[in-house]
Parts: sequence; C-alpha cells; structure tokens
Amino acid sequence: MNFDLTREQEMIRKEVRKFAKTEIAPIAQELDEKEEFSVDLTKKMGDIGLFGMFVSEKYGGQEMDYLSYIIAVEEIARVDGSQAATVAAGNSLGIGPLYYFGTEEQKKKYLPSLCQGDTLWGFGLTEPTAGSDAGGSKTTAVKDGNEWVLNGSKIFITNAACEMTLGVTVQAVTGTRPNGKPEYTCFIVENGMKGFKAVPMHKKMMWRASNTAELYFDDVRIPESNILGKPGDGFHQMLKTLDGGRLSIGAMGLGGAQGAYEMALKYAKNREQFGQPISKFQAIAFKLADCAVEIECGRNLMYKACWLRDNKRPFEKEAAMGKLYCSELMGRVVNHAVQIHGGYGLMKDYNVERFYRDQKLLDIGEGTSEVQRIVISRYIGC
Repeated sequence: MNFDLTREQEMIRKEVRKFAKTEIAPIAQELDEKEEFSVDLTKKMGDIGLFGMFVSEKYGGQEMDYLSYIIAVEEIARVDGSQAATVAAGNSLGIGPLYYFGTEEQKKKYLPSLCQGDTLWGFGLTEPTAGSDAGGSKTTAVKDGNEWVLNGSKIFITNAACEMTLGVTVQAVTGTRPNGKPEYTCFIVENGMKGFKAVPMHKKMMWRASNTAELYFDDVRIPESNILGKPGDGFHQMLKTLDGGRLSIGAMGLGGAQGAYEMALKYAKNREQFGQPISKFQAIAFKLADCAVEIECGRNLMYKACWLRDNKRPFEKEAAMGKLYCSELMGRVVNHAVQIHGGYGLMKDYNVERFYRDQKLLDIGEGTSEVQRIVISRYIGC
C-alpha cells in the first residue's frame, strides 16, 4: 500500500492552496455578506485549470485523475464553501454528464468553453416535490415530430442562473416502462430557448456566494439532437452522475473540516484564559485531538474511494460512505471550532461562523445523510 501522493498531485494541492489563500480568502467574507456570485473569481479558477480536470485534452480538459480533482475541491473548501460549490457542481454535475454520456457533437460543442471556465452548466434533477425521491419527478417531455416539448420546473440548481450559465441538463419523464415505472430521459436545454426561464434564488443561509436557481419550462421545444445519450437512459445517467458528485461533496466536507480545525487550533494557541493559552486546557486539547483523528479518517476514506474510481473498480459504496462521513465530519469539527472560539465564533467577523452555516447543506445536497445510509445499507446486504 502506498499512501504517498504523486508529484503532480502534491503540486496541485500546493498551487490550489496558494490560489485559495491569495485570491479567495481576502474577499470570501464580503461576497458572502453581499450574497454575490463572482464572475471574475470563477474565471480566475478557470484560468488555473479547475474546470474539466478529469476531461480529455481533446475537449479542452486537463486529463487528470479523479483524485487530483478531489484534492483541488478540498483545498478550495478549506477556505470557502461557496467557491468550492461552484467548482464541484461545475465539474461533477455540469461537465460530467456531457462528458460521459454526450455524443461527440455535443462534447465538441459544449465542453471546451466549460473546461476553460468561460461558461457554466447546471444539472436539473431536484424539483419542489421531488428531492430525495428523485424518481418522483413531475417534469415531462412529450415527443412532437422531430422535437420534444418540455414542461415543468426544477429547484436548488447550482450554476444555473448566472451571467456565465450556458445551459442545463434536465431530467424529464418521457413515458412508462413495461414494469409500470416512469421512463426518464435527459435533455440539453440551452439558455435562450423559448419558454425556458432561470431565476436566481436568494436569502440562503449557506453558500451565499454561489449561484442557485429555480428553473421553469413552459412548452420548451427541444430538438432530437439535444437528447443526452439515448431516450430512456436518463435515470441511469443521473444516478451515475450522483455517484461522482458524492465524492466532490465529500471533498467539500473534508476541506471544510480541515479549514475549521486550523482556525480553531490557531485561535486556541493565541487565546489566553487563567494565564495560559486555552490550547493547554485538556477540555480544548481533546476537542482538537478528536478533530485531527476524524479528519485523518475522512481523508483516507475519501482518497480510497477516488483510488477505486481511478482504477476502474466499483466505488459507489465507498463514495456514499465518503460523502456521509465527511459531510457529517465537518459538522462535528466546525461545532467544536465555534465552541472553542466562544462568543467570537458567533460573530461574522470570524470565518468560523460562515463555515458553521455552510456545512449544513453537505448533509442535504447530493443525497441526504439518510439517503446515503439507505444506499450503504443496500450495498452491505440489508
């Protein structure tokens, strides 16, 4: 067993950490307060190659392994959840389905600008009445000659309603299977199509500097060429996309936990009570020790899942485990971090307050913690 990262992976960590510290950290708090998505910062992340990391160079990608991508997400999340969400959703949910299931024509048309970070793409799955029950989608598409007519809505879609959004992938019900269950197909919906409207969502508790949207489809006419893959393959495509997306959410939890731990450790060493740094008190030292142990466990679990994927071995169970553990891990760590900061941890002047808010979505997005436990229980034979 070799736990050493490659030279390239170490370099990615170093360069992304430097970028996050110099470019993101100085403005993260301001963007969060203003609830402002930054086009400039997103384009800078594109300039250093944070989009399309696992995509072939043929389509403008970096052609790196998946672990390298996860390390990059981890390092961004160590500083700011909003920018990590933009990168994670831009890659796993935006670029991923087009790259893995799109036709050659579709890949050449959309991937180059997405991989360069010039544009973004959304992933339309969640609906107002279909969250954990992804199979309960009500959005429909009916064939009419050489076109499909799309009607319905989606909600909580990242990167889907900003100045950089090029389009979205949308799952819709297109019929009924022989077993009586709905048939799903994924469609490529470009911005500007008649009847398609994307509306930014505001007043969020977390990821306030990322773009979140509601999508509305009112008799949107979609050409046959905009079907992603084959008709009827939509549900399979979405499940496969979520498997990869879980790894990126897990990486966000891991990176966020690391960032919160480092803030707490630094504060504990500098904050004095009763004549000595509070890090010297066992109650505080044990909290920090527990955080260090759990982060190490989370990193090993996440990196193993990525290793399995990169070696083309089954990784779905480990992805669910990594997402579950690392999302909840950040919750435990940031809770300790706020406690260590005391009253200051409740103030917006301290970044740990933002981390505390940002964590909660990790328990919900890309499949709730409860859904991850269902997935894992099925893999272990329950």
